[in-house]
Amino acid sequence: MDKKIVITAAIIACLAVVFGAFGAHALKELINQEALATFEVGVRYQMYHALALLFIGLSTAIPTKTKKHVTFCFVFGVFLFSGSIYLLSLKEIMPFAVSKIAFLTPIGGLFFIVGWILLVLRVWKLK
Repeated sequence: MDKKIVITAAIIACLAVVFGAFGAHALKELINQEALATFEVGVRYQMYHALALLFIGLSTAIPTKTKKHVTFCFVFGVFLFSGSIYLLSLKEIMPFAVSKIAFLTPIGGLFFIVGWILLVLRVWKLK
């Protein structure tokens, strides 16, 4: 077990629950349905990757180096992908223009993809 990864996963999952509740209750009246659906995509991907990190952190079969690389990719993916989606979905109520950060969303998605590919390739090589 990798304690740091498990704690990181738990924090990311907890924040996903907080953001999900915020979206379901507080944002309903503030943003349109399309923006709310977009916000929920950010929450969903954050939780998916938190659960994946929890699995990785608890696994004894995955090499430490692989765990670190995949964790890096997933954490940055959550920050860039979900984080930018949260801000972009709130553009109606933000006091400043957030559209300029839209380029971060696909970069975050790329971090997710690279993390999954690393995990597959490195686990595939295990004996």
